[in-house]
Amino acid sequence: MNWFKSLFRVWRRETRLVFTDIGVLLFFFALPLAYPIVYTLIYNPEVVKKIDTVVVDNCRTADSREFVRNLGATQGFNIIGYASDMQEARRAWMEKKAYGVVEIPADFSRKIGRGEQAVCSFYSDMSLLLRYRQYLFSLTDLQMHEVTAITARRLADGGLLTSTVGGLPVNTQANFLGNVSQGFASFVMPGIVVLILQQSLLLGITMIAGTAADRRRKNKGYDPLDYEAGTLATVLGKSLCYLMIYLPLSYYILELIPWMFSLPHIGRFMDFMPLIFVMLLATSFLGQTLQVFVRERESSLLVIVFTSVVCLFLSGLTWPRYAFSPFWKMISDLVPATWGMEGFIRINSNGSTLADVSHYYMGLWALTGLYFISAVVLRHFTSKAHADCQRQGRECAEVSEI
Repeated sequence: MNWFKSLFRVWRRETRLVFTDIGVLLFFFALPLAYPIVYTLIYNPEVVKKIDTVVVDNCRTADSREFVRNLGATQGFNIIGYASDMQEARRAWMEKKAYGVVEIPADFSRKIGRGEQAVCSFYSDMSLLLRYRQYLFSLTDLQMHEVTAITARRLADGGLLTSTVGGLPVNTQANFLGNVSQGFASFVMPGIVVLILQQSLLLGITMIAGTAADRRRKNKGYDPLDYEAGTLATVLGKSLCYLMIYLPLSYYILELIPWMFSLPHIGRFMDFMPLIFVMLLATSFLGQTLQVFVRERESSLLVIVFTSVVCLFLSGLTWPRYAFSPFWKMISDLVPATWGMEGFIRINSNGSTLADVSHYYMGLWALTGLYFISAVVLRHFTSKAHADCQRQGRECAEVSEI
């Protein structure tokens, strides 16, 4: 009973520290509540459309004009005008008036009439791959449309009925199940929100530790708000406080945000919530492990914010983890958000069940055990060091009084 009372006192004290510190409140509540909305609004509309493009038409025939009209009718191209030559088109590109240049050769119509292959040149600004991706999709669709129309016209000239021509000999059709619109927010947000949960929790935990270190410096090694409990009760009581706060926030971020912005969300809440629960538990123990190394309140901002980009790259969201070198793959395995992202994206976008992502689920439990042991061990030795420092401070005070 005494142990459970100590656990309750730690939970109550940590909850009071959270709700009386404006900085921790910002990290624990404002950041998870606001960031998903801000990010998703920035990425809307999700698909890059109607990119400004210049045409250099050296053919100037009915075929080339029809080709340009079909190009402007696609989703990716916005034909802003014609350039007399490539030098003028280059100037428009350098001034960022256009991000693509289409050059139609002088023999475009003649080669089509002869049944030869006509080649048009396209130049794209590669500073943003999203633009190039949309350009490529639109050009591929237009190319297939032009091939079908030209083939039908040739068969009609040869005396065959055009109604018998249904299109290309082999037709391709893509159906995107998880990300139907192929939108950028639908691709990146399911992973980003999991990383937001981890980083905001780590920021708050380390800021609490930095504030406690400041109090000890002011009171000669004594923290008036320190926990009067054992090591195990302290670690578990603090984790209970963090889970109490972050489980409702997880429901808001992972269930309500996709519903509000119509993001892919075909997974069941009962499948991904156990995974996120273990990730939050592992993150709370990781934060308490890092607490030992925090000496100032501001250190949390410098360290955790710096590692946010590193954790994003290690997660496999921007680059597949199977392409990592063994060293970096081992480092990424130590980040709870890596396993959380992998499992949540498969459940959320692909409709997997918890059993389907059991590998990531068990990996998170392994990290939970690892960071729990490290948090308990470091907390034990740190408590002894604080006690020795506090005793030395009292002895110095007694000597000075004498």
